[in-house]
Amino acid sequence: MEIILPAYKAVGERRYRETSGLYFEDFEPGDVFEHRPGRTVLDVDNTYFTLLTLNIQQVHFDAAYAAKTEWKKMLVDSTFTLALLTGMSVRTVSAKVVANLGWDKVKASHPVFAGDTLYAESTVLHKRESKSRPTQGIVTVRTRGINQDDAEVMSFERTMLVHRRGHSPEEAANY
Repeated sequence: MEIILPAYKAVGERRYRETSGLYFEDFEPGDVFEHRPGRTVLDVDNTYFTLLTLNIQQVHFDAAYAAKTEWKKMLVDSTFTLALLTGMSVRTVSAKVVANLGWDKVKASHPVFAGDTLYAESTVLHKRESKSRPTQGIVTVRTRGINQDDAEVMSFERTMLVHRRGHSPEEAANY
């Protein structure tokens, strides 16, 4: 039987509250979630991120330098791409997270440039109950970033500690 995961919950007559994220019980290995909307990367995103992180690699912010590289233009900082793809997946895979436990197997497989539009999708790899936290479970997903030409630009695995249904702070916070 196909289970449709809710995006809204009724909070009154003809009144609904948007919800985000999945509980531990909702994850099933093999499920794939396409994250939308996509996001077009801008020059300012790349410049601002390199300034925030003090990344002084000139290929990210010096157009004259970048013009002499094999790409002939500035590359987007790969840690920005990682952060963006992680952020794109939050609404579904980690809005009910207790903590991120780690990012593994990060692969930057295709350059990203200003003007590229990125999309993300996450596949549930595995889950298990937490041995030390009975109200939580551990979920690992593989997230892929795909550009407008359907080229995979990055992939990574992320492991998270996720609330079990009925044990998150949502009710107390009026979510």
